[in-house]
Amino acid sequence: MTTTATTIEPPVLTGADRCDRCGAQAYVRAVLPSGGELLFCGHHARAVEETLRPQTTVWQDETNKLHEKQPVDAD
Repeated sequence: MTTTATTIEPPVLTGADRCDRCGAQAYVRAVLPSGGELLFCGHHARAVEETLRPQTTVWQDETNKLHEKQPVDAD
C-alpha cells in the first residue's frame, strides 16, 4: 500500500492580515501545534522569532515583500 503525505501551504498573507501586537500589516504567520496562529509585522516577528519559532509547526515569513517595488499609479 502506498500513502502520499500532503503538505498544506498556508494562504499568502495580504494587506488585510494584521499584526496581533500592533495592528500593522502582517508579514509573518506563526502556526502553533494546537492549530492556532499568530500574525506579526516584520518588527514584532524579529522580536519574538528566537523564542517562538522553535515552538511553531509553520513559520511563514513573507518579509521579503517589504523590499518589493510597488507599482506606481499613472494618472
